[in-house]
Amino acid sequence: MSRVTRGIVGTRRRKKVLKMAKGYTGGRARLLRTATEAVNRAMHFAYRDRKVRKREFRQLWIARINAAARLNGLSYSQFINGLRRGKVSIDRKNLSDLALSDPEGFSKIAQRARENL
Repeated sequence: MSRVTRGIVGTRRRKKVLKMAKGYTGGRARLLRTATEAVNRAMHFAYRDRKVRKREFRQLWIARINAAARLNGLSYSQFINGLRRGKVSIDRKNLSDLALSDPEGFSKIAQRARENL
């Protein structure tokens, strides 16, 4: 019996995997089985790290806000608590950006947070 090569469907599948493995070294870029393993592993990490990136950015924003709040005589938790009590709703990303780019504006917000403690 002759061997079935699966025609255009199989070719497309293999080309797709090898295209995704472009830039890998050695057999990982050329051999279908190892390329498939490498691509699956890479895709798993990519999926996982899209979630992790969100965590890491929030962590960075909190560290920056904490540093700026301490320059204004407040801890991070006191600062956030003061903002909540004062009904000030600015997200951490914007607070972090404000702390870096406009320390004077951040000081005004910190003053408002201090008043509401």
